[in-house]
Amino acid sequence: MSKVIVSGFSLSVDGFGAGPDQSIEDPLGKRGEELHTWMVETAMFHEMLGKDGSSRGIDNDFATRSMEGFGAFIMGRNMFGPVRGDWPDDKWKGWWGDNPPYHAPTFVLTHHPRDAVEMEGGTVFHFVTDGIGAALERAKEAAGERNVKIGGGVSTVRQYLQAGLVDEMHLAISPVVFGDGEALFAGIDLPALGFSVTEHAATDAATHIVLAR
Repeated sequence: MSKVIVSGFSLSVDGFGAGPDQSIEDPLGKRGEELHTWMVETAMFHEMLGKDGSSRGIDNDFATRSMEGFGAFIMGRNMFGPVRGDWPDDKWKGWWGDNPPYHAPTFVLTHHPRDAVEMEGGTVFHFVTDGIGAALERAKEAAGERNVKIGGGVSTVRQYLQAGLVDEMHLAISPVVFGDGEALFAGIDLPALGFSVTEHAATDAATHIVLAR
């Protein structure tokens, strides 16, 4: 049976999944890139960019798992790009260039309709205007027996958690503190939702925590 999974989701020690003041210059908010240092040094990330080398240890294992076995992805509009309100045109097609790393149907939550965008490598962005439940239903249908990944950002993950729709989470706790930004777990009781820690491992770059219900 397929699962709904949050994977490779980076947090600061004080629980922020993005910095403040997201913009086209700072798509992850100010200092947001510091959360993902553990991943950008991995062989998986370098190979995704067509480069050689870099680490193949624990961080790379978790990075690889964060993109393997998924038949569909869900993300919020803020993760897709900086455009707000009605789509002014069809020019913006994500942060990732012509060949995004998803290679599967990817459902973008938005209040504003837009035709699907087909990219290289099998990624097709579908824009869903009728809520998280409808997006998940479509993603599960597209994924078949494979898992569905809730890719982010923070608001999207929170909505799926609060609705009790997430089965498993892998969090990468980076050794930085923000003090401000988008807090993932504010007001969320993970034990009450049935989550417990099933796996943990630490490196110099991150502490990896897997929680499941």
